[in-house]
Amino acid sequence: MEPTERIHCLIIGSGPAGYTAAIYAARANLKPVLYQGIQPGGQLTITTEVENYPGYPDGVQGPEMMVHFEKQAARMGTDIRYGLATRVDLSTQPYKVQIDEEKWIEADSIIIATGASAKWLGLESEQRLNGYGVSACAVCDGFFFRGKEVAIVGAGDTAAEEALYLSKLCTTVHMFIRKDAMRASKVMQDRVLNSPNIKIYWNTDTEEVLGGKNVTGVKIKNNKTGETSEIPVSGFFVAIGHQPNSDIFKGFLDMDEAGYIKTIPGTSKTNIEGVFAAGDVQDKIYRQAVTAAGSGCMAALDAERYLGAKGIH
Repeated sequence: MEPTERIHCLIIGSGPAGYTAAIYAARANLKPVLYQGIQPGGQLTITTEVENYPGYPDGVQGPEMMVHFEKQAARMGTDIRYGLATRVDLSTQPYKVQIDEEKWIEADSIIIATGASAKWLGLESEQRLNGYGVSACAVCDGFFFRGKEVAIVGAGDTAAEEALYLSKLCTTVHMFIRKDAMRASKVMQDRVLNSPNIKIYWNTDTEEVLGGKNVTGVKIKNNKTGETSEIPVSGFFVAIGHQPNSDIFKGFLDMDEAGYIKTIPGTSKTNIEGVFAAGDVQDKIYRQAVTAAGSGCMAALDAERYLGAKGIH
């Protein structure tokens, strides 16, 4: 486990949070090194059109936007590397991080921006049509289904919120719930049940998303009766939750029951000094590109102050 390299500011992750942290850290001369992780560019690389990010009046493709972020971070002097953080040891300073299960590096400060991953049902058709009518974010993609029929699967608060959001844009929202009850809070359930254009299907499993190039419908099955049916829809939204990518930090950092890293409110600070968290790995409430970027800026400024106070240059 002999570390081969010492880094002032290590950034783990390459979505809006990681790249924004890199832009600020590089400009502060922290000589940041950023490891891109398993999905360079993060969740935005699996969305198509982004229309809610300020500064793009005509919208922008998610993957293209992340190329812009990366180029800007590189131009400021970030050392951007391909590789995945696979283990950490945050018990002593400098902190140790293993890359790709082989190389260990030492870091004076760490910014964790590993993001979250949407949970999927695991259907072949769902993955094949992802970005072609299948989405895990109604707030991102609902606009494209204005005036059309859509389906959503999920039973928690997020699913209820997304169904309500879609109900304002779409003619009918078909909501599939696996059990005979919702997990969502009472107030959210009431709102859904009182929305005339949200149609709820209880005890319902999704068998297949239908369509060649784009989503044309969905095949469902009642898990009590065994009866199957096909419903024509243009969009299929999966709202069964997100999984923060925080596993390697378990045992060192404080997390909530879902695995989101806890930060001191109003900061990016974790329970370990010099370790900061930004973006979706610590934010289960907003989960937007712009809020992730904002928290990446906070993390870089927090890291700069920390290193300055420690006298590490």
